[in-house]
Amino acid sequence: MIIDVISAILLLLGATASLTTSIGLLRFPDTLSRMHAATKPQTFGLLLMLAGAILRLGDSVDIGMLILAGLFALTTAPVIAHRIGRLVYQEQRARDGLMSRAEMENPTQD
Repeated sequence: MIIDVISAILLLLGATASLTTSIGLLRFPDTLSRMHAATKPQTFGLLLMLAGAILRLGDSVDIGMLILAGLFALTTAPVIAHRIGRLVYQEQRARDGLMSRAEMENPTQD
């Protein structure tokens, strides 16, 4: 009974974090702000939902797949966010005054 309640709380918190991601994507004005909204709470929400599912499954074989899905999300989200940020900078689509030129010098080196 207690594990079911904890699992439900984790699932609801994860869904709420994912909802904030969608709200941030709609409301933020520029690509860099949207990128932040798309990576941070979405990954956290996914991990909370996976933790809730793991608790609910108990001793199932599928727990390994859920752990792998969480690790995959943790490794790919920062890489994708970095690549999008570099592309926005190189295409000069960031808002003026959002970052200084010295922050991302040498754009040809990847």
